[in-house]
Amino acid sequence: MQRRTFLAAAAPAIHATAKSGHRRPVLGSGAYTYEAIHDWARLPRSLALGNTHGICEDAQGHLYVAHTVHRSSQARDALLVFDEKGKLVRRWGSEFQGGAHGLHLAREGRDEFLYLVDTGKGRQSGIDPAHTWMVKMTLRGEEVFRIGYPKESPHYKLDKDGRPATKFSPTNVALAPNGDIYIADGYGSYFINQYDAKGAFLRSFGGQGTAAGQLASPHGLILDRRGPAPSLLVADRSNHRLQRFTLDGRHLAFHTGVNLPCHLHEQNGVMVIPDLAARVTLLSPGNQVIAHLGEDTTGNWMDLRKRPRTEFLAGKFVSPHGACFDHAGNIFVVEWVEVGRITKLRKLSA
Repeated sequence: MQRRTFLAAAAPAIHATAKSGHRRPVLGSGAYTYEAIHDWARLPRSLALGNTHGICEDAQGHLYVAHTVHRSSQARDALLVFDEKGKLVRRWGSEFQGGAHGLHLAREGRDEFLYLVDTGKGRQSGIDPAHTWMVKMTLRGEEVFRIGYPKESPHYKLDKDGRPATKFSPTNVALAPNGDIYIADGYGSYFINQYDAKGAFLRSFGGQGTAAGQLASPHGLILDRRGPAPSLLVADRSNHRLQRFTLDGRHLAFHTGVNLPCHLHEQNGVMVIPDLAARVTLLSPGNQVIAHLGEDTTGNWMDLRKRPRTEFLAGKFVSPHGACFDHAGNIFVVEWVEVGRITKLRKLSA
């Protein structure tokens, strides 16, 4: 406790006072200044967070969180919905325990739909390519359809019994303006698999490597509308870069300034990127670094992520895995820590 207090005091940060009397750290500067509210959500005693992987917001201001469910949890729901004050309003998805990962929310006409990616990790049987999916569902959890192993792709083989024979463990999903679905095989064979709005296979692109057009753990992706034409921006995590593609899979550009990027979300031209190696990065409309928020430069995040939350330093991130802006410009961050952590970065006036 003395070490944590000393480090917090030594950090060059402004502080705000919470109702409890404790000071919350303030991150960033100028127009990008945020008060860090760790463990923002209020959970029932029956529910214990596992690794918190994905987060997004609906039109009502509700936050959706995908987590793996901690082994000590009595409740097994992997999808949680919170109101703006952090109250849990509904939950479901026990079938996704262990594998719940990427989340994307999209409006289609008058309705909104949730797209969940299940990696298949965390199950006793291990990752079975036949049981990893992208699932489209309503905001109440009713399934619309799911997309599984891309057997139509020439890059994914079947064995003599017709079972998947190529490594496949998808991590995240993005949608094009015409409804096309892009699923990143971030823990599998490192391809992006593209489908039409109804789930019919179109193409695969990427594949493992470091050259232009190749990927190493394409962990997250987003449809980027900031340029003259929409493009697909991919968090090329193990290559420590972002890579930009046309919507039919042709390489356009690389962007740097990130460190193990996990996913992306955009608001008013600014991109927020959870960098797994202990920071959250903000990029300008021109893809230049605005700020690295809550960066822990000690380098011990891989060990720290397995420890109790009492050992996490206030104002420092451990392993950011998902992040999104809300309607008010606040940023919500979820982390790949065994006990889960949801942090609200409350935007402060410059």
